[in-house]
Amino acid sequence: MPFGLLRGKKKAKSKETSRLVENEEGGTAKAAGLPPPPANLRPRLVFHTQLAHGSPTGRIEGFSNIKELYGKIAEAFHMPVAEILFCTLNTHKVDMDKLLGGQIGLEDFIFAHVKGTRKEVNVLKSEDSLGLTITDNGAGYAFIKRIKDGSIIDRVKTISVGDHIEGINGTNVVGLRHYEVAKMLKELEKSQTFTLKLIEPMKIFENIEPRSKGGKLADGKIYSGKETLRLRSKGPATVEQMPSEFEEKAIKKVDDLLESYMGIRDIELAATMVEAGRDKKNPDELAVAFDETLGDFGFPDEFVFDVWGAIGDVKQGRL
Repeated sequence: MPFGLLRGKKKAKSKETSRLVENEEGGTAKAAGLPPPPANLRPRLVFHTQLAHGSPTGRIEGFSNIKELYGKIAEAFHMPVAEILFCTLNTHKVDMDKLLGGQIGLEDFIFAHVKGTRKEVNVLKSEDSLGLTITDNGAGYAFIKRIKDGSIIDRVKTISVGDHIEGINGTNVVGLRHYEVAKMLKELEKSQTFTLKLIEPMKIFENIEPRSKGGKLADGKIYSGKETLRLRSKGPATVEQMPSEFEEKAIKKVDDLLESYMGIRDIELAATMVEAGRDKKNPDELAVAFDETLGDFGFPDEFVFDVWGAIGDVKQGRL
């Protein structure tokens, strides 16, 4: 059947989910398709965290998704959760390569970047492309992940990587996903001036305590770091192995395609797409899978074809 004819058709989902359950001997046993284990049998993972601009070390546990994680951090530091812009792993710097996504290594140290200076910037859209790549924190805040050298935005020195985009031309965009914000920016009329409301992360860094080991289980066991806590938008968090070499290569390639086609970068979205495309025999099957799980993005056919091709190239060792 020609590519594209299957777009929009739905198939019944038959995806098995696996959860790790701590057994009586302290090991782990897999249970596929079963309800979450009782709370007293779930591994209690304790992570260490600090505010990126400086704070004592806090301990957090008992979260299953990004929003709950932010809530636990806010609770640990007695602050409103709305103050947290994003988190980085193992560095206090605004390092977009160290952003916290949907996976946390069991020995990772979490740094929370909070709201700092607010600013309003007028920008003349003199070219079709602004040179921005957008991502989001998974909890309603879109922010700038990359600025292309020599681009329109690069020439506006008051705009920086890490800035949260709060408003565009007076329209509040808090709560929108990164692809929605990127679409709004792309659709702005050329040769016109537009206004961005931005919030930069607080960057004063002092009085940071030495890093502790982190990633401890309540029973005192410390994991090797080769496993991660996978946070999910639905269902409980699970402990999983680190991505394989195939997965890492495919995820990077798909993330590059996301930036090329949509002006966003999102490692977790790329990972979801690679997982969906791993066993698909042709682009039509992949298109159906994307419609079922990622329909809100409205990916164009050419993009789906390129994703399928990239995953195939990695499988065959061509990348």
